[in-house]
Amino acid sequence: MTTNEMTPLDRAHEAMEAAPDDDALRLVFYERLADAELFLALTGEPEGDAISPQVFPVEDQEFVLAFDRVERLTEFAEGAAAYAVLSGRNLTEMLLGQGVGLALNLGAPSSILMPSEAVEWLAGTLSEGPEEVEETPEEILAPTGLPEILITALDTKLAIARGLARMAYLCAVRYAGGRRSHLLAFVDPIPGAEPALARAANEALTFSGVEAGQMDVGFFQASDPVCASFAKVGLRFDLPEHERAEKTAGMAPGMDPDTPPRLC
Repeated sequence: MTTNEMTPLDRAHEAMEAAPDDDALRLVFYERLADAELFLALTGEPEGDAISPQVFPVEDQEFVLAFDRVERLTEFAEGAAAYAVLSGRNLTEMLLGQGVGLALNLGAPSSILMPSEAVEWLAGTLSEGPEEVEETPEEILAPTGLPEILITALDTKLAIARGLARMAYLCAVRYAGGRRSHLLAFVDPIPGAEPALARAANEALTFSGVEAGQMDVGFFQASDPVCASFAKVGLRFDLPEHERAEKTAGMAPGMDPDTPPRLC
């Protein structure tokens, strides 16, 4: 792509700037940032999983520098520059407690200086996971009363959860104890993907800005009899297929979500 093309972060930033009092649009921007692949400017080449980001002082705050396209980084640096590739989620986790802000996409449409307080808030929000409970649905119904912004958030979030499950159904449910809720039922998750899928669903709910929202998450096999009920009344989301790349020596720091980089 060329540096003039709009990216998802650019579009989310543009919408946020056009309506500065709209908290929902601000949350969408933060969600796009968390999901984005970022190129973090370094002082030199990484040493194993240890990286040393470039730090720039602006007034009384220090900032690291990251871009959502490598072309934007090289254009800003006016030539080749050392960098690490990591998700916005991993970057905020890495910066947690460092007192450092994020200078994002300087010179691009989504240019923004995020102070350390905003970075800390995002890292804290992303670290909040759903509570684990064990209940059995007694009644499965079509979902009702859910805002369109949540449906859109789920559609966007699950589209990037490539290959982690075959599909998901969103249903209304009533449990044995009488509690009512909505359930996002993942069908045929790959082994070990359950925490990542639960986190994705929780983030979609959090960043949609739904007040006092609640949504349960469950995991099922296609052979489970209850899946027929999900298919009959539920709103279906198909997750794109994806062959997970094998971990290889020399993988760029931050590209393995199980081993985020560390500061040196």
